[in-house]
Amino acid sequence: MDRRILVVEDSELYCQQLSQILAGPGREITLAHDGTSALELLVDRPYSLVITDLALPGVTGLDLIREIRSRDLPVTIIVISGQPTVESAVEAMQLGAYDFVLKPIDADRLDILVGQALEDRRLIDEVADLSNKLRRRFAYHNILGRSRRMAEVFARVERVGSSACTVLITGETGTGKELVAQAIHQSDFLRRRGKLVAVNCAALPEHLLESELFGHERGAFTGADRQQKGRFEVAAGGTLFLDEIGEMPLGMQAKLLRVLQDGRFERVGGTESIQADCRVVAATNINLAEAVAANKFRSDLYYRLNVVSIDLPPLRDRLDDVPLLVHHFLHKMEERGLPAKTMSRATLSRLLRYDWPGNIRELEHVIELMVVTTPGPVIEPENLPDEIVPQREEPFSLDFDHLRPLQELTDEFTQRIERAYLLRVLEKYRGRIDRCAEHCGLSRRSISEKLRRYQIDKADFKAARRPRKSAPPFAMTADMAS
Repeated sequence: MDRRILVVEDSELYCQQLSQILAGPGREITLAHDGTSALELLVDRPYSLVITDLALPGVTGLDLIREIRSRDLPVTIIVISGQPTVESAVEAMQLGAYDFVLKPIDADRLDILVGQALEDRRLIDEVADLSNKLRRRFAYHNILGRSRRMAEVFARVERVGSSACTVLITGETGTGKELVAQAIHQSDFLRRRGKLVAVNCAALPEHLLESELFGHERGAFTGADRQQKGRFEVAAGGTLFLDEIGEMPLGMQAKLLRVLQDGRFERVGGTESIQADCRVVAATNINLAEAVAANKFRSDLYYRLNVVSIDLPPLRDRLDDVPLLVHHFLHKMEERGLPAKTMSRATLSRLLRYDWPGNIRELEHVIELMVVTTPGPVIEPENLPDEIVPQREEPFSLDFDHLRPLQELTDEFTQRIERAYLLRVLEKYRGRIDRCAEHCGLSRRSISEKLRRYQIDKADFKAARRPRKSAPPFAMTADMAS
């Protein structure tokens, strides 16, 4: 693929010199003599690299860089200048310039620098493209996952989506229960065109929660100066999502049970019976069966809610999804205006050996922290927070249930060994099937079949390659500061 380079320089002499230095196979050079025409070219077609002078007529080089960043154009920028000030040089680097080159131009250094910049840009573009493909392939109503456990969740959501039955979503905190509720709502959108309305049952005391769910009439209590609809009414024709249902007070549980059984309710302080016309989806991170046994949750409400249950696995049980989620969160941070980053294979390996007690929510927070605090374009293990300590030094545990048949246990451990072995070899050879097959002493077909069986995507290991290190940042001299 050709790499397009845009040179922005008002000096004809330097334009000719830069064209000669940059010329080479696979490179297409375009010249612009001012910032305005350069921006028009950048908007019209994609470029890999912009080399711009700071001292341009009209729109300056710094103005051009600011505009490129404000429009989020995916291009690498190298700045050249004859007499830069300290302030302009620092601002250019803060705006995301790849490097700074002083005039007169050192042709050899610039050629090396451009080669490194183009290689880094190629990697960033490949990772972005892979991230888009992964999201399209493994996304289900904004839920990401390719593991067997998540495939089961997707299938269950698909089956219950078009029905009107109540659904109970269970799982640890941070596993994405609200996303599943949204997926259920979206699956039923053609039949029920109302809104998804969410209520956190743990956030409100009982008297406020009752008013929040059922609404109230004017004068029902102190401060009720007007009639207000409750969430059941607002969600008419749609879905009511009751989050943290396990924290609902027992008194409210009885009132909710009545609505689920009869399909009708009254506003607080009112006598008019109102038809409930919404689907109810509830979620909890506690074991409701244990709560029932401890008399903390009504058994009749539990059975009414648990018509269909969807159990979300913790992240430690779906580590196959970690590379996919990492790609997604890195792209998400970039869309929010944070610096574009890639992740080294060593860092990804560390993430795959951590147990993630905070689940997906913790992973997203860690990725955001590393994007903000990592100085370079590649996130290395030393950039990880101190608390992310690998907890899976061994690929598997020898703990087993002796009551299970021996052949069943043998098959399971064999599969776990094979999978852990393949992950290590793929990491070593960056996803190259031919090298992996040679290392393992198997055919390419056998390796490909095992990857399919264990749902391993070789693209994850290709995308983890590190770009070459850029040239050391320029040093500010006394001459530059004057």
